[in-house]
Amino acid sequence: MDNSITDILIIGCGDIGVRVARLEQAQGGAVAGLARSEAGAERLRGLGIEPVTGDLDEPESLSGLPTAGKLIFFFAPPPGGGPWDTRMRNFCAAVGSDQAPAKVIYISTSGVYGDCGGAWVTEETPVNAQTSRAKRRLDAESVLQEWGARLGVSVVILRVTGIYGPGRLPLARLQQGHPVLDEAESPPTNRIHADDLAAVCVAAAQRAENGEIFNVSDGQPGTMTQYFSVAADLLGLPRPPQVSMEEARRVMTPMMLSYLTETRRMDNRRMMEKLGVTLLYPNLQSGLKNVISQIDQPNMGYLGSVGHG
Repeated sequence: MDNSITDILIIGCGDIGVRVARLEQAQGGAVAGLARSEAGAERLRGLGIEPVTGDLDEPESLSGLPTAGKLIFFFAPPPGGGPWDTRMRNFCAAVGSDQAPAKVIYISTSGVYGDCGGAWVTEETPVNAQTSRAKRRLDAESVLQEWGARLGVSVVILRVTGIYGPGRLPLARLQQGHPVLDEAESPPTNRIHADDLAAVCVAAAQRAENGEIFNVSDGQPGTMTQYFSVAADLLGLPRPPQVSMEEARRVMTPMMLSYLTETRRMDNRRMMEKLGVTLLYPNLQSGLKNVISQIDQPNMGYLGSVGHG
């Protein structure tokens, strides 16, 4: 383990990337971030992050990326469509042994386990990606691991469950009265607060060893219906109507249905014990209270997620 790397490059400076940047900066890290446009570069400068120009969808733009000896957080999602993550493939093809970083922390998804019938899932559970987006994440994992082994780069994979936090609340759905699945039929899902995910990423950079994989969750599985009900209560909005699975198949989007048809309970013991993480928000109630306390309702957005649990 090497917790002394302070030269950092973040690939995918969205919400989680910025949270990680702030934590690393607070510890004295020099943080750079990949930007594919001048507007993106300006945004990063405003956050105290040094912009590095490059576009993961344009391989030629990645030539000469300053990655040598750095700690890299790879948070960029795969593009849509197909079973491969071309962005991860383009990155690995562009970075040769002369620019080998010291370590890469990659955010994957718990979706790579597929449907486990609500059973508890550990890092030893065989992967069984069934959706196209989960297959792309699994492809990224494999490509990155093979590249790391070839170049001698330490690779750590975080299989992340549903993320909630500022800008990710289901306000629009609640206001519009969209239905949720009947609580009696609603399967278990898993989640993690955005602040806790950022802390896990930094802890993995400091304490995780090459080849390790961690399930990232608060360890308190609930249901999607519970999530919407608790959020509605805390926001002072009516709870959404509940419908049967038969009705849900007619009225819900394919994305929402996918969260209800692949079920598992994520075991987070390795994350807690090996990374020494103390969660700020160990359950949904405390996490949602935090989110609602710091956001004006007009600025709340729809639920967003890297993966689903």
